Amino acid sequence: MAHYQRVGDVPPKRHTQHRAPDGTLYYEELMGEEGFSSDSSLLYHRHVPAAIVDARAWDLPDQRTEPNSPLTPRHLRLHDLFPGDGWKAVDAVTGRRLVLGNGDVRISYAVVGATSPLYRNGVGDEVVFVESGQATVETVFGHLEVASGDYVIIPRATTHRWVPTGRGPLRLYAIEANSHIAPPKRYLSRYGQLLEHAPYCERDLRLPTPPEVRDEQDVEVFIKHRGAGPGGLAGSVHVVPQHPFDVVGWDGCLYPYVFNVADFEPITGRVHQPPPVHQVFEGHNFVICNFVPRKVDYHPLAVPVPYYHSNVDSDEVMFYVAGDYEARKGSGIGIGSISLHPGGHAHGPQPSAIEASLGVESFDELAVMVDTFRPLEIGEAGRASDDGEYAWSWAGGRR
Repeated sequence: MAHYQRVGDVPPKRHTQHRAPDGTLYYEELMGEEGFSSDSSLLYHRHVPAAIVDARAWDLPDQRTEPNSPLTPRHLRLHDLFPGDGWKAVDAVTGRRLVLGNGDVRISYAVVGATSPLYRNGVGDEVVFVESGQATVETVFGHLEVASGDYVIIPRATTHRWVPTGRGPLRLYAIEANSHIAPPKRYLSRYGQLLEHAPYCERDLRLPTPPEVRDEQDVEVFIKHRGAGPGGLAGSVHVVPQHPFDVVGWDGCLYPYVFNVADFEPITGRVHQPPPVHQVFEGHNFVICNFVPRKVDYHPLAVPVPYYHSNVDSDEVMFYVAGDYEARKGSGIGIGSISLHPGGHAHGPQPSAIEASLGVESFDELAVMVDTFRPLEIGEAGRASDDGEYAWSWAGGRR
């Protein structure tokens, strides 16, 4: 996100001496993308950021996937994954359950009640959508207070942890990339400013508080990284001699931030608008869209629900968060559901939803969509939550 920030105590010129009041030299760390050729930030640490005193393997949550075979659309009931009060002991890092994934992106779900360990994703950026609940996301850049409807954008290799702060469960929908995630390029000027036609702007972004300096010693950091495990992933735990939250200041254009879905300004028209108008972020080989409450098509003969369409180049994953999703009425899909419509299969509204939508002036719905440009495979949580019936819903349930 090329939106320059300067926070805390930084020197007048980069890569020059910067000292504490007692004369101790701070340690400068460049956190940058694309090999010194893209967005970066400089962080100034009290201690050596590369120091570790121990390391061990971390067995990641199950990352195995299997093909969607035979090819069918699927309905996954995410709210069935964490029954009872078991969520109270679950954290946002070790408790994630893999729903869908491919070589570009992984979608996981967690219902959380416990504080996570310190965590660093060394594989790619993360966008974590807060379905419900409240938390503090503590990061090396500073802290973020998050709640329902927030997208939390966490750049690759940002050390952070999740601390639930609400009374009820914290429900998190995690989108993990093998790349970077940013606003769509068409929304940005050549210098990175969000343009007038973008459905949100810099004023809508919430940035970290000034960084907090902590003095604990021998602290564990859980790291997800490339390796020989399922999905080409592995995990490690580093023990660092001083707490990684030791930054006295930072500046640059790379940092975590929050965007709330309620600040997305929907684009509408006289006839039905295609999904790209709902796009909010993009990564390599996938996009993220959101469908928010909005006025709908106002041509006198408009059909407000989507037309049937074949996903020639992509799989489509819709996570239903709130409201009443008109196109899926009669399918069994509800709040907390995912629909997977795979490439190679035509899909669209339930037949009864088409006539029912005529004359409707607005939709009260909230959903997060991920479109991928390589086929998605099914993770253990996807298999566990599949209703087994959705594929036949357009034919009246006949199989």
